[in-house]
Amino acid sequence: MQLLDWIFVFLYFLLTIFIGIKFSKRASGSTENYFLSGRNLPWWLAGLSMVATTFAADTPLAVTEFVGEKGIAGNWLWWNMLIGGMLTVFFFARLWRRAGIITDVEFVELRYSGKPAAVLRGFKAIYLSLFMNVIIMGWVNLAMIKILIGMFPEFVNESNAIFILGGCILITAVYSSLSGLWGVAVTDAFQFALAMVGCIILAIIVVNLPEVGGLTGVKEKLPDWSMAFLPVISSDTPISDSGGFFALTLASFFAYIGIQWWASWYPGAEPGGGGYIAQRMMSAKDEKNSLLATLFFQIAHYCIRPWPWIIVALASLILYPELSQKDKGLGFVFAMRDHLPVGVKGILLAAFFGAYMSTISTHLNWGTSYFVNDFYRRFINKKQDETGYVNVSRMMTLVFMILSVFVTLFMNTIAGVWEFVIECGAGLGLVLIVRWFWWRVNAISEIVATITPFIVYAILYFSKLDVQFPNSLYIIVPTTTIFWLIATFLTKPTDELQLLSFYKRVHPGGIGWKKIATKLPDVKSDTGFGFLIIDWLCGIILVYSFLFGFGKILFGEYLFGFGLILLGLFAGAYIFYDLNKRGWEKLN
Repeated sequence: MQLLDWIFVFLYFLLTIFIGIKFSKRASGSTENYFLSGRNLPWWLAGLSMVATTFAADTPLAVTEFVGEKGIAGNWLWWNMLIGGMLTVFFFARLWRRAGIITDVEFVELRYSGKPAAVLRGFKAIYLSLFMNVIIMGWVNLAMIKILIGMFPEFVNESNAIFILGGCILITAVYSSLSGLWGVAVTDAFQFALAMVGCIILAIIVVNLPEVGGLTGVKEKLPDWSMAFLPVISSDTPISDSGGFFALTLASFFAYIGIQWWASWYPGAEPGGGGYIAQRMMSAKDEKNSLLATLFFQIAHYCIRPWPWIIVALASLILYPELSQKDKGLGFVFAMRDHLPVGVKGILLAAFFGAYMSTISTHLNWGTSYFVNDFYRRFINKKQDETGYVNVSRMMTLVFMILSVFVTLFMNTIAGVWEFVIECGAGLGLVLIVRWFWWRVNAISEIVATITPFIVYAILYFSKLDVQFPNSLYIIVPTTTIFWLIATFLTKPTDELQLLSFYKRVHPGGIGWKKIATKLPDVKSDTGFGFLIIDWLCGIILVYSFLFGFGKILFGEYLFGFGLILLGLFAGAYIFYDLNKRGWEKLN
């Protein structure tokens, strides 16, 4: 790192603080302004904020590890989540915006009634803000420490890295607490642009090194399995014995493609939307902007971001063959450190800080929204004015910052955390979807669906049964589903007045609400679910066609690649034709 590199890093931090101060006035006045930007975000800004948040500092490293172990096809561990993401676009984005709430946890008492609803709301507020949210920030902090040590081994070590990170997260907390979601979204857009430009420059430089020899050299110097876009499906080959290529048993393949995307709760990929994705949908100007923002997020998340990372990952396998499997992710960091010219290195380091800070700023704002709106305002102090709630929100943002640093001190590894989270949320996803479209689901249903996966997971773990993820989903999901369905029919339904109020506000439509809809003949309801299913399928075709089309073009298979791009364009054209023809709100 030379003086010019550090100047770029300094200018980046200066700009983020300026943005925080610039938007501080917009965040004042009410919690709606602070947490939802006054419900006035345009689709492109809301969508950029979503994709920037999921571009954490550890994401390129994780992709590099996937590619190092299983080739390009290893990315199916997260590419499969597109199916659920597209479901959110067409079935839930409009409904979240229409609900008129501040957090997805607040939805609990909009949809359910009585003490069970209050207990569930309070539990989720504390669990998601003080536990899950802080753990995720600790996870991201740990990844950034790994990057700093890899970039500056002569200056940074495990002892002092936390102090460097503390300064970075303090700046993030300051602009997040000042500006609320407006400042977070605007800095997200800038940070995402910077991060993508930096990663593209890195990919171009690294792949054209003489040692690599361009993309042609990559194909010649790496085994064929590393270049495969799809996993090998066999009847008896487990993942652990695949011998290099990404092989799945038929059962594991269907667990990923047929179960995980709708059954499991995972932060940022919740079935039916939720978390910070729901926060962005609810902050959009209107229902059309909410749907477009979520659609743009899916396209950018799966089509635009991955290929620069994948190219660097493939090149790093050639440049650093000595790295062990657990250190494959460092190949990305070493490529930055060893091969970027002066100035560009500073820009890319600033980009990594941006990726880190965009994720942390969102989690600070999102976690604070749960604590203040769904716990403090709901159970502790119901009569404070809006300015007081905003001041508490700013204070809690700083508290969550401190907690995330504290948790990071005790985190030694993140291996297997994502599998644990998916397994302990397996089966809950179905309730999060069905509660929008079936009146009979109640608060007890969701409580049982939340608790049961933890119990089943513990039984599987302590009984020493040899059931590995994702095959464990075949046990956890059916068990959870049976238990929450039994609980639904053994307990009283949600109060009818609550159901009528919910239907008037959200008018979700569908046969699952027929009993309630007949009592409200004047309320318009959503129609055309068959057309929405077609839009959903076309959305999946659109993104996968673009994803693989871009990849084929990069590796010289132009005819196949452009054919896939053309297929994606046809799918996208149909979506916009259908939505324009029937109206973006889908109302009678």
